[in-house]
Amino acid sequence: MMGLADQLLKAGLVDKKKVKVVHQTKGKQEKDNRRAGIEAVDEVKLAAQEQQRQAAEKARLANAERDAAARQKAIAAQITQMVQQNKQSKGKHGDIAYNFTFGTKIERIYVSAAVREHLVAGRLVIVGEGGGYELVPRVIADKIAERNPDIVVRVKQTTTAVEEDDPYAAFQIPDDLMW
Repeated sequence: MMGLADQLLKAGLVDKKKVKVVHQTKGKQEKDNRRAGIEAVDEVKLAAQEQQRQAAEKARLANAERDAAARQKAIAAQITQMVQQNKQSKGKHGDIAYNFTFGTKIERIYVSAAVREHLVAGRLVIVGEGGGYELVPRVIADKIAERNPDIVVRVKQTTTAVEEDDPYAAFQIPDDLMW
């Protein structure tokens, strides 16, 4: 079989020099095409790697969210368990209204006189849990506050010390004053 270049040489339409130049040009083009093909494969490979990296990042974020939700659920379960195991009675005759602030609202529970004294002294603390309010010892309230400080009601302790410059020092506030 004779190639086109051989036929053109026999016919005298081209000389050996032009055939050689055409072969060199053709080889160079094939070489350039192979290089371009290799680069295209690298681009495809890089795109695949980027897509794989993005998928791994998305999976990592989903796992982190799931783990955080599980931690929150475990903390809520711990708080509920601590409150249920350590809740104190509000007294047999809860006839005294005890007002406190929970978040931005003023709330009220009815307690006995002895329980009110424990609340004022800080021995009992109010915890907002499950839509209601329970009384727990201060030690337990501190443990709950470590996990979720927003549900623990802190009663500000009043000081009975009188300042020297206080113009109202002669007027004492009664202990049973209700607001």
